[in-house]
Amino acid sequence: MVAENLPGVVLVDDLRSFVDCRVAHVVRTSRAGIEALERNRGQRLDELWLDHDLGEDDTIWPVVEVLERAAFEERPFEIGVVYVHSANPAGAEKIMQALRRWGYNVRSAAGSPQVGYLSDAD
Repeated sequence: MVAENLPGVVLVDDLRSFVDCRVAHVVRTSRAGIEALERNRGQRLDELWLDHDLGEDDTIWPVVEVLERAAFEERPFEIGVVYVHSANPAGAEKIMQALRRWGYNVRSAAGSPQVGYLSDAD
């Protein structure tokens, strides 16, 4: 588990990682994504990277709902940029629309060379 000095970057993706091996908190499920957000509550996240489909029946939507609820309660998470790097175009667009509606700075990163499959992915 990540301790007190959390990285300013969180990646939620079931299979991919950052290809440049940057310091980041990488989580593989929506539940772990929510836990990572909660651990960062009160601290600025520079980047939050979101994939839509997280394997089996899991998707990013529980994480998006936490972000939406926080903004609705006027306690949005402090995030520099939310990157949506999903290969699911319809899902990615819905994520971006939902989070922009609540004032989050969201960018499409579909096909980004920064995220990929590593032979030794965790």
